[in-house]
Amino acid sequence: MSASGEISTPQDYIGHHLNNLQLDLRSMELVKPGVDSPGFWAINIDSMFFSIVLGLLFLLVFRRVAVKASSGVPSKFQCAVELIIGFVDGTVKDMYHGKSKVIAPLALTVFVWVFLMNLMDLLPIDLLPYLAEHVLGLPALRAVPTADVSVTLSMAIGVFILILFYSIKMKGVSGFVKELTMQPFNHWAFIPVNLILEGVSLLSKPVSLGLRLFGNMYAGELIFILIAGLLPWWSQWLLNVPWAIFHILIITLQAFIFMVLTIVYLSMASEEH
Repeated sequence: MSASGEISTPQDYIGHHLNNLQLDLRSMELVKPGVDSPGFWAINIDSMFFSIVLGLLFLLVFRRVAVKASSGVPSKFQCAVELIIGFVDGTVKDMYHGKSKVIAPLALTVFVWVFLMNLMDLLPIDLLPYLAEHVLGLPALRAVPTADVSVTLSMAIGVFILILFYSIKMKGVSGFVKELTMQPFNHWAFIPVNLILEGVSLLSKPVSLGLRLFGNMYAGELIFILIAGLLPWWSQWLLNVPWAIFHILIITLQAFIFMVLTIVYLSMASEEH
């Protein structure tokens, strides 16, 4: 059964589930599905809401574990948190060759936060949209923030700002400019060519970082929607269960890849030459 009583075809069902709950910043009104999006002046409320809630959940849970941590026999949950922290810390030590107190906490935040946002994809596809429409009266809802390109690119832009910060901090403004203009061809005549090559290489980092996560999570969400929209309800478990089990690996791997690329990019930016 679809999340809306007005949906009558699989095409309508799929399209309905791919609509974000948007707010038009000009009129401060919710955008109805099927109506032209206000574009730049729209904000995806559902993506913002779930991103913030999951981020706060991560902070509260880890803080609680840190406050209650003891040197005695740890609880199972404390063991799980310590394993995650140890895993991330080991990864940072292997990949980041500079000295910074920010990289390890940043890597932990990125890994856990992205994993929690990806994990929303394992909820029943109709559960939250149905509750949002019939309980809250909302026209649409998407529960997977990382399936929204604005969220993944925003996180990637944050990493890009850190790349610029560490590049300028370690090399200075003149050294950073020289790196962009005098590599790979160390001659003044090739400055325009070097600037194009290095500029494309620099800008491709946040683009690839954000689009990789978005593409994988969007595809995973779309498969769940296709299974629910095209198959009878009594046969959906035949594909949903195997795909959900396989998707657990995907959501974990995508969080790990986002974390690793963040560490690698910042490690490259922290090199003095």
